[in-house]
Amino acid sequence: MSDPSLFLVCLSVHPRHPGMWKMLIVVMCVALLGCLQAQELQEHVSIILLGATGDLAKKYLWQGLFQLYLDEVGRGHSFSFHGAALTAPKQGQELMAKALESLSCPKDMAPSHCAEEKDQFLQLSRYRQLKTAEDYQALNKDIEAQLQHAGLREAGRIFYFSVPPFAYADIARNINSSCRPGPGAWLRVVLEKPFGHDHFSAQQLATELGSFFQEEEMYRVDHYLGKQAVAQILPFRDQNRKALDSLWNRHHVERVEIIMKETVDAEGRTSFYEEYGVIRDVLQNHLTEVLTLVAMELPLNVSSAEAVLRHKLQVFQALRGLQRGSAVVGQYQSYSEQVRRELQKPDSFHSLTPTFAAVLVHIDNLRWEGVPFILMSGKALDERVGYARILFKNQACCVQSEKHWAAAQSQCLPRQLIFHIGHGDLGSPAVLVSRNLFRPSLPSSWKEMEGPPGLRLFGSPLSDYYAYSPVQERDAHSVLLSHIFHGRKDSFITTENLLASWGFWTPLLESLAHKAPRLYPGGAENGRLLDFEFSSGRLFFSQQQPEQLVPGPGPAPMPSDFQVLRAKYRESPLVSAWSEELISKLANDIEATAVRAVRRFGQFHLALSGGSSPVALFQQLATAHYGFPWAHTHLWLVDERCVPLSDPESNFQGLQAHLLQHVRVPYYNIHPMPVHLQQRLCAEEDQGAQIYAREISALVANSSFDLVLLGMGADGHTASLFPQSPTGLDGEQLVVLTTSPSQPHRRMSLSLPLINRAKKVAVLVMGRMKREITALAILNAVQLAEVSWQPALGILSGPDQNTGDETTRLMSLPWESVRR
Repeated sequence: MSDPSLFLVCLSVHPRHPGMWKMLIVVMCVALLGCLQAQELQEHVSIILLGATGDLAKKYLWQGLFQLYLDEVGRGHSFSFHGAALTAPKQGQELMAKALESLSCPKDMAPSHCAEEKDQFLQLSRYRQLKTAEDYQALNKDIEAQLQHAGLREAGRIFYFSVPPFAYADIARNINSSCRPGPGAWLRVVLEKPFGHDHFSAQQLATELGSFFQEEEMYRVDHYLGKQAVAQILPFRDQNRKALDSLWNRHHVERVEIIMKETVDAEGRTSFYEEYGVIRDVLQNHLTEVLTLVAMELPLNVSSAEAVLRHKLQVFQALRGLQRGSAVVGQYQSYSEQVRRELQKPDSFHSLTPTFAAVLVHIDNLRWEGVPFILMSGKALDERVGYARILFKNQACCVQSEKHWAAAQSQCLPRQLIFHIGHGDLGSPAVLVSRNLFRPSLPSSWKEMEGPPGLRLFGSPLSDYYAYSPVQERDAHSVLLSHIFHGRKDSFITTENLLASWGFWTPLLESLAHKAPRLYPGGAENGRLLDFEFSSGRLFFSQQQPEQLVPGPGPAPMPSDFQVLRAKYRESPLVSAWSEELISKLANDIEATAVRAVRRFGQFHLALSGGSSPVALFQQLATAHYGFPWAHTHLWLVDERCVPLSDPESNFQGLQAHLLQHVRVPYYNIHPMPVHLQQRLCAEEDQGAQIYAREISALVANSSFDLVLLGMGADGHTASLFPQSPTGLDGEQLVVLTTSPSQPHRRMSLSLPLINRAKKVAVLVMGRMKREITALAILNAVQLAEVSWQPALGILSGPDQNTGDETTRLMSLPWESVRR
């Protein structure tokens, strides 16, 4: 009751006829009180669920609306629920009724009360077809008639768009022209992702919607912001400012991991997934929103939507641009088959859509400079779990053994803060703080929790954490529907926020458009196949893959041009990577091989090819491998042009310029090919090939090099063994003189039998011109018409979409002769 004068009327009694007047006044008071209560109930809200028979509505939205009804109906609000779709009325009503059968009540509600509330909700819910402008006009008339008939005052209308984005414009036009509420009532339009496909399409969609609705009328849903652990990030930071102020920065944070893993695959949803993939589906929205909540400067008022948005945009402005090397992507092996089956693609089709992605993000501001933020998500993984993990640096050194470390005191234990979003071994939302950090403060809606005995999370037993979970768990959509009803905008995506996010992600998506993802089997069988590392601002997989997609010929191969290639051929590895990563891997492999050989035999014999491809490798070995046993290494040449050793065309000259002058190799361990004898070049009578063969036989045990590094020419030749000539392909000669089709024509080369004696052979191929010949060598799709040998394993290169440089593949294994 809001009018105090009514109390005076109800409490006064006429002095002359006290009995009669008292009865009359009681009746009047009851009537007036009833009117007041009715007046409070006249605040009516109409909720229109578009796509009422779809999967999202059936799984989450009807339950969320029922929960909203239970929360608000006793607080003076009345509702009507209109389920709408394109389906004809009779069939639509049946589908909606089936969806409503699964509604459930809170656990603490008595069954009889639950049945009563469900029955009332069902009476307030009706289906209607919304297909034409006339349908929207009819809906508006029905709402107005209902309000007038019941004597209700309209508070507002909520239109929930649980429909594909291509339908937004027509629906928005009809709402704006025919279904806006009357004066004094509000309109709230709820939009589900995806909000565009890239920055351009998001801008188009935002402009189109902006022509029908005001910004304050639009509520873009990212359901992750309704997850209880995510919604707690800002309040937690605010409530624990004193403890976190000194820790929440680059001096104390080692890295931040924001993860969402799924065990399910995309079966049944490939039409959506082919268009969007995991980066657009999860990283661009859910994980990016979590990143901004973790990284943003804390506003003075964390409940202010305007302040939160302003600080989010500051994070986007500080994000370092993503490049191709910022991400690794994968695809579970059965995905392409699912796409072919569900979308009727030809048998030759191989999808390039990633179902797994990990991205390295850096924020270039004073707080976070140098701190890696890892965003990762994927389907068909080993577990279902989501979390944001802040791992703090630990520079402590504890003298006592680990068994004496106390969780609340020892600084040698991991120090971490985890917002556990859900699922996983814990099974519920939670906030975990290492006991050796600080004891956190949380609101009364969170309680300390105990997990099952022996439970370990992120390398530590649960007992090592202060662990809190919500007193009452709530579904994200229920939380967000409550916020929409009350007009809270701090948990929704504004247009500025949306476009800033797409502006950050679009360049990476474009750079990965033609990148073949790593194939993985799915589930527990993934093993360590998707493990990745980061260094110097780049991400790369830790292990070699068993299978990969390789492109066909042409600068921009289509999905149907790709073929599946096993990365193990005759039990030897095929390494595929971008050029920088490949060179690093090859250099590490050579050093490891050298160290093992020196440890076992006291020396390491390495035969190197010339040309442009290994220049980057030579430079890497010279500048970044200080532990290489150069003093015990013998360097040999695989082949040499018949020019003076000081000539720029000489392979030895390239080796000298890029490697030898930078490392300490004993001069007597350097073995150039004797192509220049008696002031003549490769003269048969000088027997230079025989001299080199005798030197190899004398110094190299069994004439078996520890490692031979080969390249491959565009015509398929390696060393200086050419397809047009049988010279050096068989026989007993270790070193041969050959003739090249290009100048300088005369060459000296190790023979194929000698190469095949090597303990290990690596073939490095770089360059667009070599793609087709190496593709044939790898896939063995046809017998090479002009090549009388081919490697037992092959290599393929493809273009970098950003720079036009080539991706490169390395094979490291023995060769074999394949005769026509």
